[in-house]
Amino acid sequence: MKSLKRIAKHPTISLLNPCTTLKEVKQIHAQLVVKGSLKHPHLHGQFVATIAINNPTNLNYANNVFNHHHHHPTLFTLNSMIRAYSKSLTPFKSFHFYTQILNSNTLSPDNYTFTFLVRTCALLHVHMTGLCVHGAVIKRGFEHDPHVQSGLVFMYAELRCLSSCHGVFEGVVEADLVTQTAMLHACAKCGDVEFARKMFDEMPHRDHVAWNAMITGYTQCGRWREALDMFHLMQGEGVKLNEVSMVLVLSVCTHVGSLDNGRWVHAYVERYKVRMSVALGTTLVDMYAKCGDINRSMDVFWGMKERNVYTWSSAIGGLAMNGFGEESLDLFNNMKQEGVQPNEVTFISVLKGCSVVGLVEEGQKHFDSMRTVYGIDPKLEHYGLMVDMYGRAGHLEEALNFINSMPMKPHVGAWSALLHACRVHKNKELGELALKKIVELEDKNDGAYVLLSNIYADYKNWESVSSLRQTMKAKGVKKLPGCSVIEVDGEVHEFIVGDKSHPRYGEIELKLEEISRCLRLAGYVANTNTVLFDIEEEEKEDALSKHSEKVAIVFGLISLKGIPIRVVMNLRICWDCHNVAKMISKIYNRKIIVRDRNRFHHFQDGECSCKDYW
Repeated sequence: MKSLKRIAKHPTISLLNPCTTLKEVKQIHAQLVVKGSLKHPHLHGQFVATIAINNPTNLNYANNVFNHHHHHPTLFTLNSMIRAYSKSLTPFKSFHFYTQILNSNTLSPDNYTFTFLVRTCALLHVHMTGLCVHGAVIKRGFEHDPHVQSGLVFMYAELRCLSSCHGVFEGVVEADLVTQTAMLHACAKCGDVEFARKMFDEMPHRDHVAWNAMITGYTQCGRWREALDMFHLMQGEGVKLNEVSMVLVLSVCTHVGSLDNGRWVHAYVERYKVRMSVALGTTLVDMYAKCGDINRSMDVFWGMKERNVYTWSSAIGGLAMNGFGEESLDLFNNMKQEGVQPNEVTFISVLKGCSVVGLVEEGQKHFDSMRTVYGIDPKLEHYGLMVDMYGRAGHLEEALNFINSMPMKPHVGAWSALLHACRVHKNKELGELALKKIVELEDKNDGAYVLLSNIYADYKNWESVSSLRQTMKAKGVKKLPGCSVIEVDGEVHEFIVGDKSHPRYGEIELKLEEISRCLRLAGYVANTNTVLFDIEEEEKEDALSKHSEKVAIVFGLISLKGIPIRVVMNLRICWDCHNVAKMISKIYNRKIIVRDRNRFHHFQDGECSCKDYW
């Protein structure tokens, strides 16, 4: 313990803080040299440690000061350098100072040495190095030190080695909160959320780190509703949210479209006057945009005092996916006028903006500028968006030529964009080519088979539909079931096609019958082409009426009064559901917002924001 024992800090060294610039560090250094203060090994070590730990950008200077000292460094100094490098972009350099400890005739590593060293191993993600350090911990007798144990658990979590995490934890005689939380984090990170939850429930004291670990664990496993339930439990226990908690919860809200919970977090920020950091503000902008409240998203954006390139990119992308293509490009121009340099993420948002409103020439101009103006090499996603842009505008041959001219092997995203365009513009031959290319890359891509099947159905080519479905069956390709979620009074309700387990499903069916009568009176005829051709027409219409997005919208009608109905889907909305949503919005005078896998659809007064262009 004595290697980090506090000694009185020299008044000049006390001037150093995390905001001290390199120029100021050099000025302080000069004063200490003139006064002869650095001749004392402890003060020299204190100076080096303070530079290194306070500000990572000054780490190289700390290293230079360390190397120019003629006396043997203290253990405090060496441990401080290990600690600083364990948090740097070059963590492997920690071992240079560890080697110096081992080679010293007077020094031996202590518990702090290994606490920082195992953190280094966690960052390096090298399993063998981690095992060697763990062996040294045992050899030196520090395996029961709580800080070292906590670090080992974190290390094995990063290495995805849960059995080793258990081994370390089981060796703890009496686990403190830090070690318990580390083990909880490890289980959550490695996917063992059941054990993590058991540990969490048994912990007598839980800090915000433990809560964050559980929310993260559920999120990483795709168990979004349970992550949200954990947040509600956190609220119930009155746990104070920190910035990490808020960003985590907002990310969950973004994924499931939980606007009410997202608003609660935002209100918490305002009520307790939490500083709107760039990370928190950007997450709020993204949450509101992806929950379909683009006006609130832009209010947060313009209200931020500080914005970085990711904040601008989130706002541009949010406008684009909500159908405001021209506005997203205007914002991009504002960004450039502010002197913010766009990056790869920005151009994904910009190209989406061009695509949703069919601005092909402008999209091509922006794509070309990536390399010529900004020196950014387009990635696969940028190429896929260009194909999508050409395809949506009906330029199918240009889309195919663009794919063939890609400097790398075309990916599934590019061919899928072309296949979807073929579905929209009913090009059977090109669709067959796109499917062939997709299957070569992903043999069991269910979405591609379904799209081509729908193209055949549009042509009433039932023989090809049947053949394609037989191929899917033979290859074991199963269509991903449609799933839609809707939030009512802060609770997220999930509907899966064919599932009637919802407690209010009886009311939903009655409302569906009522809506069906109203639609027929309004002239609606179901588009049953894409439903299996060998069942009765009445059964086809019944199958369409049970699509998850329709069921979710109907649940919204009976549960929400006077506010927009917001639905989040895992698939693209089908043509029939799209038409039905437009008609419902007019007949019932309701605003309906659907976020499908690709974009938003804002239905109002019988129209959709996508202008039937998706």
